[in-house]
Amino acid sequence: MYGTAAAAGALRRIWAGVRLGIRRVLRAWRRSLLFRVVAGTLVLSVLVLVLVGQLVLTGVRDGLVDAKVAASLARAEVGFESARTQLTSEQASSADVGQLLTQVVTDLRNQAGRTDLYEIVLMPPPATDTSTPAGRGLRTTGVGVNTIPEELVRALSERPEQTISRFVALCYGEPGEPCPEPGRDAGPGLAVGKQLRLGTGSYQLYFVFPLTEEAKTVSLVRGRLILGGAAMTLLLAAIAFLVARSVVRPVQSAAKVAERLAAGRLSERMTEKGEDELARLASSFNEMASALARQIRQLEDLSRLQRRFVSDVSHELRTPLTTIRMAADVLHSAREDFAPPVARSAELMHTQVERFEAMLTELLEISRFDAGAAVLEPDPVDLRDVVRRVVEAVEPIATEQYSTRFRLDLPDTECIAEVDTRRIERIVRNLLFNALEHGEGRDVLVRVAADETAVALAVRDYGVGLRPGEASLAFNRFWRADPSRARRSGGTGLGLSISREDARLHGGWLQAWGEPRAGAQFRLTVPRIAGTVLTTSPLPLEPPDRHVVPPLPAEPETGEDLQRAGRGPDV
Repeated sequence: MYGTAAAAGALRRIWAGVRLGIRRVLRAWRRSLLFRVVAGTLVLSVLVLVLVGQLVLTGVRDGLVDAKVAASLARAEVGFESARTQLTSEQASSADVGQLLTQVVTDLRNQAGRTDLYEIVLMPPPATDTSTPAGRGLRTTGVGVNTIPEELVRALSERPEQTISRFVALCYGEPGEPCPEPGRDAGPGLAVGKQLRLGTGSYQLYFVFPLTEEAKTVSLVRGRLILGGAAMTLLLAAIAFLVARSVVRPVQSAAKVAERLAAGRLSERMTEKGEDELARLASSFNEMASALARQIRQLEDLSRLQRRFVSDVSHELRTPLTTIRMAADVLHSAREDFAPPVARSAELMHTQVERFEAMLTELLEISRFDAGAAVLEPDPVDLRDVVRRVVEAVEPIATEQYSTRFRLDLPDTECIAEVDTRRIERIVRNLLFNALEHGEGRDVLVRVAADETAVALAVRDYGVGLRPGEASLAFNRFWRADPSRARRSGGTGLGLSISREDARLHGGWLQAWGEPRAGAQFRLTVPRIAGTVLTTSPLPLEPPDRHVVPPLPAEPETGEDLQRAGRGPDV
């Protein structure tokens, strides 16, 4: 039991090591151009060398074997003819059969000249005639009877007039005895057999040509090909490494310089060496970096000038606006004493002064964010109470001007977070007015949720929605989803931008989702404790009812329609 558990633990460790190695290789493949070039060259080189080596080895082996087979068949035919002549001579009729067979094998063995040129096997066929004299049997010179396969013996018995050859596995034993260890070969060989007649009987004569020298030659060639292929692969890998490194190094240098430029170090440049393509690349990159640096500095100067202009103008307009506001309030409070045209003018002036003051407040707030002067004053607040207060304040406008209702989905438990109440109320108010502007009169859903680390607020409308790519543009300054569409409330287009800055000041998120004709949802997520880093939100960014769009509200019925239905006032 202990051994099984230990083996399983060892296998798990081995598998973990293999997976770690695979992950490292894949990470190196993704991140390193040099590794991909060298590894790709190495793999392709191995495949090509294996293919070429296999072709060469096959050609050498086939050539050696074909030459050996041709020479062996020619030598065997000479031996068969010699044995036939000896067995049909006049002396053969009066000689002892055993001595004659031994003499034939001995003479054929002596004709070889070399003891390793071939071996002789002389044996009766498997179905020997009854006329075959008793005692006549196997004669062999070295190889055992198991060297001759049964299929060759049967084929030669069925076709006694033909010379048949087969590749065999050599099995050596004592002369005249079967191989002591059947099935254990000493190398490949070629057996060439022919059936000969002796008087009224017949015998099968086999020449067994060893192919050990050819096998050694093929093995030697294979070994040399493997060594040469390995050396060639290493050489190609080294060449690929050197070539790729000479190309990749400038690219790596350009990537590092680009990263430093992106980090704001605009003085970084590539080193220019030589006059080749890489040197021209470095020169062009440096020229591009210089042009980008000039443009960035110009834009920074222009941005600073613009922010300063907006801040100065906003502050300068504050004093005359206060005087105008006071005068407008006086006229508005006394409008009932004026003639109707003058009273109407006083109302319009009061409304536009309020609008201008709101716009000026937004510009001042943007100036504070740009200057880094915005300050957060957090207090523990239940976001449900904030939502209720803002909805109660905006609901009359939603009902009278937009014919829209707010639906609240608030949890029963408290959703307390350390936030700046004024800024959170401004975010909620901006999100509600944005939903009213684009909701096309349909209901607006407001949801609040909380978990252990964060509190989230989502405002969902079912209006025109957002086209692909517009969710990230919705928070840009002065950006509008449909500039041609008439707006009821007006504004500077800074509301969502200020809201995102307020969310960031809290360390939170303000995100948008939308689809054309499916509405949009804006989600605010803030940490429960100020300074905590957010990782998740209690509410999904994409609403669960993303494919459900309620119908447009019915048009209000006129007095004539009510009378026709019997519900109108009596006349």
